[in-house]
Amino acid sequence: MTTPLPLAAASERLRKRPGRPRTRPARKPLAALPCSPRLLTLGQAARYLALSRATVERLRAAGILPSVRIPHANEAGEVRRVLFDREDLDRLVTSWRESEAT
Repeated sequence: MTTPLPLAAASERLRKRPGRPRTRPARKPLAALPCSPRLLTLGQAARYLALSRATVERLRAAGILPSVRIPHANEAGEVRRVLFDREDLDRLVTSWRESEAT
């Protein structure tokens, strides 16, 4: 290995801004938002209901669990994402609870 010449190191330092380098004080991290999202992905909905992803997908395919279909902006008919509304999940749990009580 070759070591840089002393003048080369000085030349490198002179190309930078003059003065001592300043350190910025550490920024405080932004606080997490207190709200949770209303629309959930398939995995999030499965965790929310404590079910498997396959079970949530079967409930959606059977029409028991409604989903929100987000379309692509430029393509007609193409679905960008399938999400689940938290309120629909809560209603489903409430209906299961009421059907077991009767």
